Amino acid sequence: MHVKKGDMVIVTAGKDKGKKGQVLAALPKKDRVLVEGINLVKKHARPSQANPQGGIVTQEAAIHVSNVSLIDPKTGKPTRVGYKVLENGKKVRVAKKSGEVIDK
Repeated sequence: MHVKKGDMVIVTAGKDKGKKGQVLAALPKKDRVLVEGINLVKKHARPSQANPQGGIVTQEAAIHVSNVSLIDPKTGKPTRVGYKVLENGKKVRVAKKSGEVIDK
């Protein structure tokens, strides 16, 4: 996957197109990501110890990874992701737009 937990992404398709958010979780087996404040759904919750009142809870649902694009750390615009092996043998992600290394 081209995105990891903690990355800033922009939604490129769907009802939340154009919104930015941080990746809360990456689900590589399903090719999906959870993004903060994106694809909010209402869920009916039974009363429990954690939520004694129960009721309707709003939470993020997973969105397909192809519908998000990584934000370039240098320019702040959406960019594609490339990979590069450094001198020390470490493989890192690189922003295609600016050439900036994403992984520190």
